[in-house]
Amino acid sequence: MNAPTTAGGNDAAACHGERADELRAAAQAAGNAPLLSKLATDYPRGPHDQPQTMCPAFGSLRVGLRMRRTATILCGSACCVYGLSFTSHFYGARRTVGYVPFSSETLVTGKLFEDIREAVYQLANPAEHDAIVVINLCVPTASGVPLDLLPKEIDGVRIIGIDVPGFGVPTHAEAKDVLTAAMLRYARNEIEAGPVARPRGALPEGPKIALLGEMFPADPVVAGRLLAPMGLGVAPQLPCREWRDLYAALDSDVACAVHPFYTASVREFRAAGRPVVGSGPVGYEGTAAWLDAVGAAAGVTAAQIDAAKAAALPAIRAALDANPIKARVTVSGYEGSELLVARLLVEAGAEVPYVGTATPRTEWNEADRDWLAARGVHVQFRAALEQDVAAMREVKPDLALGTTPLVQAAKEIGIPALYFTNMVSARPLFGAAGVSALAGIVAAQTRDPSRFARMVDFFAPLAAKPKAVPVAAPTKAVRGDLADAIGN
Repeated sequence: MNAPTTAGGNDAAACHGERADELRAAAQAAGNAPLLSKLATDYPRGPHDQPQTMCPAFGSLRVGLRMRRTATILCGSACCVYGLSFTSHFYGARRTVGYVPFSSETLVTGKLFEDIREAVYQLANPAEHDAIVVINLCVPTASGVPLDLLPKEIDGVRIIGIDVPGFGVPTHAEAKDVLTAAMLRYARNEIEAGPVARPRGALPEGPKIALLGEMFPADPVVAGRLLAPMGLGVAPQLPCREWRDLYAALDSDVACAVHPFYTASVREFRAAGRPVVGSGPVGYEGTAAWLDAVGAAAGVTAAQIDAAKAAALPAIRAALDANPIKARVTVSGYEGSELLVARLLVEAGAEVPYVGTATPRTEWNEADRDWLAARGVHVQFRAALEQDVAAMREVKPDLALGTTPLVQAAKEIGIPALYFTNMVSARPLFGAAGVSALAGIVAAQTRDPSRFARMVDFFAPLAAKPKAVPVAAPTKAVRGDLADAIGN
């Protein structure tokens, strides 16, 4: 292991700015240039240094903590590990997060790797664990701590080592892909080597579709019903809840990148010979297009595809007709489903001038982007908070869906707003259920906009205090060029 160059010391500002550049240079000097190149290819950064989401490593940590019989060990600065473990328990983790501390001495001498190896051996109990995940944070990655030298398994317990530096993985959403893909790669090698365990639950008979992305629990069930007339079922979705679910997902006939940033996971499905489609069954047109794409990829007949559409589309049309949305809405977030939500809003009759997502433009969201662009929606990939806020202030929507600071900025000027992750992502999106749920959210928030005006008046004496999001108001009219208003 190479000794660190500038990787030691306080890591509090390691994710962005000059400190990130220093760590990136240190990682290259420590022999991690191939890793950084791969991360840059899979998760290209935007025009700004770093999207404003939580620490990217939280995404990988969340995936591991939600799996049964899976232990997770973090290696990074104490302040980072504290923040990550706190956030994990805030979001409902019910197990211990392992931590291997380090010092400048253990980094330089290589003892840190030995400490990690010792921790892995201590945890590798096959009666308790199927897998142990070790995650390098910024400083160990920059110092070249070689997790690839850990044993691949100990007494039947799989060892998965990944690097998730804030200076290499732009968002915590994409960090979910880092671990999911590493597990898929391991599971694919196991399948190629011989028989593997079946999932605990019963699987539908016949060809199956694997759904990529964290989604509302009812959505995979709805997808299964939509696919049934084509003789297709739904495999365990990814990220999954148990190691053996990985085998069933890889055994599917088609993978669907509902969340379009699972670049490395898609690569594993392709390596297994599985075709991949994008988007999801949202709204009337979106569902029809998705059924066409999935049916074609699965090799079913045109008659079966038509039967599936005939069974699903009338109910969706009825739901759209019964739940019209008459409001102007802006959408922003970092989940990866922002474009799907915008499509559904537009089909329901809403005016959606702007969609911002912290995730990148990929081939799996291209069809959704094209559909939205054809209807006058400006889609901003790798959106910065400043762009989202500028668009919201320019558009003055009836409802703003976005991140916590965006919601705060909207409410400060009397615009109803909802946190996308906790409110929109916590509702169904697919099929007729998605139409009704989203319409209900918009109706509830836009029914009495005067209450926000009263709130602004009530807090008016505090208006002289500094704003939490000091963004200059855009000067261009939205009817002219929204892209110019928010900046590219």
